[in-house]
Amino acid sequence: METTTEQDNYQVVVDQFQARGVALTAIAELVYDGQKEFISTMALSDALDSVKHVLHKTEVQDAILTGLALDDLAEAKTLPEPLLSRVRADSLTYGTDENMVMAILGVYGTISWTNFGYLDRLKPGIIGELNDAQKNGGRVNTFIDDLVAAVAAAAEARIAHE
Repeated sequence: METTTEQDNYQVVVDQFQARGVALTAIAELVYDGQKEFISTMALSDALDSVKHVLHKTEVQDAILTGLALDDLAEAKTLPEPLLSRVRADSLTYGTDENMVMAILGVYGTISWTNFGYLDRLKPGIIGELNDAQKNGGRVNTFIDDLVAAVAAAAEARIAHE
């Protein structure tokens, strides 16, 4: 059995995000917007660097790849019921998508939880676009919107810890 490296998985995550319309720069913009008032020298390139660092973590890669696979399986209608209906509807009482982000947020401490709560509630930028696309009959994005928010929240926390 062939194993992949962390770098290989990083590229798979980046490619899968891009295939779903999520550019790393869109995540970096969330990070920049969240940190610019606290760090006067903050640049978008700093935010992008932090996003890339977060995406190189194995725990982060595993959570993202799992969540994206579940979105894909729900899109293809190959999950068993009643799970299929709950994921496809992004039911308000279905919290497994938020539970998945814990693996990402746990790497960067409690500040990442606060950052995630803010992003999940307001759904700025690409997070809102992903959320709205599903609500408007687009592809299943039950997991990806929360995973993107978690990556941004973790990247912000990483910057705050420096």
